[in-house]
Amino acid sequence: MNQKLFELLEKAKQDKTLKQKLLETKKEKDPTLAFCELATKEGFPITVGELFAEGEEYISNLLKSVNGGATYPREGWDDPYEMFFASLERM
Repeated sequence: MNQKLFELLEKAKQDKTLKQKLLETKKEKDPTLAFCELATKEGFPITVGELFAEGEEYISNLLKSVNGGATYPREGWDDPYEMFFASLERM
């Protein structure tokens, strides 16, 4: 999880209203966009593209690293957006 998401999570631990607003973004027509808009409004600017690109860069580098890289993609990788909500829901 990147620093902005971590700090937003920490703020939501202290602010139950913010926590509820964040959880409600999952009910929106475009939940990722709603989440990013709320995060930005709260002082943690993040875009949908940043969320999707964060984990993909690591995996891409694995597959194209020196000495041939991985011959197959990893079976799973962490999705920062889903990790954020998993942490938020457990608070």
